[in-house]
Formats: sequence, structure tokens, C-alpha cells
Amino acid sequence: MQKMNIKKLLPEAVIPTYGSAYAAGADLYACMDAETTIQPGETQFIHTGIAMEIPEGLVGLVYARSGMACKKGLAPANKVGVIDSDYRGEIMVALHNHANEPVTISNGERIAQFVLTPYITADFNEVDELNDTVRGEGGFGSTGSH
Repeated sequence: MQKMNIKKLLPEAVIPTYGSAYAAGADLYACMDAETTIQPGETQFIHTGIAMEIPEGLVGLVYARSGMACKKGLAPANKVGVIDSDYRGEIMVALHNHANEPVTISNGERIAQFVLTPYITADFNEVDELNDTVRGEGGFGSTGSH
């Protein structure tokens, strides 16, 4: 298990928690003064009241919680949030309401899940030609429908 420093910016903030021993994502919790209602088609930034010190070589990815997305129509507006290891500000989640009804978020409610993962960066090397492959330039759906 990776140790990671986390700071509560407000006393009522909730440290992320894992729902089970094998959960990859830790739940992020809303930390707000009052309930927030997100109208259909609207995006709102939801505060978590925490900041993190993500270890170098790792990235924090913020994903939708399946229950929140399927039952309430709420998911991160940017689909997957990326928290770099040099960011030290408050973790906020831009939730978008894909449903046809307003959805209210309460303080302490689980709003997204946080996954800590390693990443690889590239040293981009511009060339005149790329190596050929069997697939070549075939794009969307080009490998067949079966």
C-alpha cells in the first residue's frame, strides 16, 4: 500500500475511503456549507475540503462513481480528472448532470472515486515517416465488426 500525505483544509472534510479491501478507487466526499443542486445539463464544482501530496511518478485520476452516474446521472464533466503530483490545491470535482431532473448533493456525500496510478511520459521524437504495420492508417472500426 502506497503512503500518501493528505491535508484537511476544513475540519469537516472527509479523508477518502475504500469501499472494500480490493477496491481500486477511494471515494471522494463533498465538503460544502450547504446542499448544492445541479440542474439538468449543468456543471458545478463540488469541493472536497482536502489537498493531497501525490508521490512523484504517480497521478491521481478522478472517475465517476457507478451508482452516482447510473442512478442520478452525475459524472465528472471532463470524464476523468487528472491530478498531477505537483498540484497542492484543493481537490474539486466538476460534476455534470446528464439527467433530466435536478440532483441535489449533500455535505459528506460520496461524489467521485480517486485512483492512484503510475504513468509514463514520452520524449516526443519528430520523424518524417513511421514504421509500417498491417493495420496501417485504419481507424475507427477498421479492425472488423466481429
